[in-house]
Amino acid sequence: MINVAAIQMQQFGVQFYQASLTAEDIDKLVRFEVLSYGETGQPVRGATKKTPSKVNWDLLERRIAASEKEYQRQKLTFEPIEPGSVVGRLKVPEREGILRAIDGQHRLLALHADIDNMRGHDFTVPAIVFDRLPEDHIVQMFVTINAKHTRLNPSHLVSLSGRQLYRDEALAAAHDVARALNDREDSPLHGEIKLLGVGRGRVAQAPLAQELKKLFASDAFGGPRKSADFREDAKKFFANYFKQVSLVFGAAWGGRKYSIKSAAALRAFIRVSPDVVRRLDQEHADRSDYRAIGRVIAPWGRRIGDQRFETEGAWKRQGTTVDTLARELKLALEYPEGAGV
Repeated sequence: MINVAAIQMQQFGVQFYQASLTAEDIDKLVRFEVLSYGETGQPVRGATKKTPSKVNWDLLERRIAASEKEYQRQKLTFEPIEPGSVVGRLKVPEREGILRAIDGQHRLLALHADIDNMRGHDFTVPAIVFDRLPEDHIVQMFVTINAKHTRLNPSHLVSLSGRQLYRDEALAAAHDVARALNDREDSPLHGEIKLLGVGRGRVAQAPLAQELKKLFASDAFGGPRKSADFREDAKKFFANYFKQVSLVFGAAWGGRKYSIKSAAALRAFIRVSPDVVRRLDQEHADRSDYRAIGRVIAPWGRRIGDQRFETEGAWKRQGTTVDTLARELKLALEYPEGAGV
């Protein structure tokens, strides 16, 4: 163990330490990779043009997938000088590469190049050391490290999360559904979703994936067991579901002056999907049955209609949000003929 004086700090629920490490400790403990290839970078997957990316995403994903244990790192320990004190000793396992650089890579490269001249001198490096971060924070930091100075959008993180960087079945299932909706030629959203924040699509992947993740992480589809079973068949359900949505609102779906393909509208349709599934269960229909789904959501055509999605009309006039549209869709399912409203 390497013992260093440190101050324990906490902000926004994140715990970290301010410490001072010797140049030799930094050179041994800190490791980082930059998967950058200069101006001859690899095109970002999903782009319609050969736009160079400074990140080799394929290589990055292969390295990540090769070892799940790589990210299950040993934890740090902190011993205060007295009970309740934020000043104490930080113990870091003396293992090469146990720490990852979040910032200052160029300065660390310079230190490494001149490390021999620093031996025997009292040369220390101030450092902020994070520990016990939530897994999604680790994902973001890891990708940011490897992307060097490339600005990442949330959709990159979705694609590199789930089964790739850490075990999150809900996010992995959400990613699979979003990719299926975009990639399947029979999907009404074929080519419409920006899987990596690029391409001709109008809808970003991240908000859809986050909405799907909330559903898959809950028991919204009939308890833990049924919800787990639903995740396995979710791609087929949502493909058929949005096909029927595109038929019920045919004019809006194919028109240019409508907001039915906006992230807010699509999220609202996703949010009410458990209500659709409950109706299917009540009819004892297969949850992915194309025709059965159509029967269940048919009232939307009568109760809501295409005009509801006119961008310069009802959409803006009513200040439409995900919540307001989801409530309207649910109400139309509950009272298909308008009775009792």
